[in-house]
Amino acid sequence: MRDAYSNITVRETLAIAARTASANGTGVDRYLSGAAFQDVMIIVHTGTITDGTHAIDVQESDDNATFTSVAASELQGTEPSIGAADDNKMFVVGYKGIKRYVRAAVTASGTTSGGTYGASVLLANPRTAPVVHA
Repeated sequence: MRDAYSNITVRETLAIAARTASANGTGVDRYLSGAAFQDVMIIVHTGTITDGTHAIDVQESDDNATFTSVAASELQGTEPSIGAADDNKMFVVGYKGIKRYVRAAVTASGTTSGGTYGASVLLANPRTAPVVHA
């Protein structure tokens, strides 16, 4: 079972929406269905960004209640700051931390009409495979 379908799953953290305000994504459990995923990537995908700055923050938690920003040393790549020049782009940030829950949050500033975007969490390399896709 070394194929992608058996070893990777994707969960939404920030629903695709037209955004003009800051928001917290939904926490994603790395122990989903008992799989104990060892690798995590946050994928931000944009549509049309009309104005403002939308700073993405990768956050972690032990309990899915209290989230803190992930230290830069625990990230691979750079958390994106999305602006009007970032229409129809994809940004990927790796997470090397050990916390059970991860999510994306956004701080929006200078927005009138804002922009459309969302974020997903890709979970890979489970200790228990194959992955149960729900």
